Amino acid sequence: MAALEIVPPPGGFHGPVKRSITIAGHPTSISLEPIFWGALETAAVAAGLPLSALVAAIDHARISAEDPPNLASAIRTWLMAQQHR
Repeated sequence: MAALEIVPPPGGFHGPVKRSITIAGHPTSISLEPIFWGALETAAVAAGLPLSALVAAIDHARISAEDPPNLASAIRTWLMAQQHR
């Protein structure tokens, strides 16, 4: 069996970038890696929603979970689940 070669993604690896966003009238900061910000923006456009509305919807689903993760984790998880649909 051939070994899997791991290479950096296009543009390299990047740490989280913090952005402020308003959810239900309340400002909050979210730290996500640029690749996740890009995927989130693409998902918002595909859904025909402003970015803040999509994040609010993800947040609403997150807080209804039995053991809610933090918002950034919920966003990453939601985005990965969307890729596998």
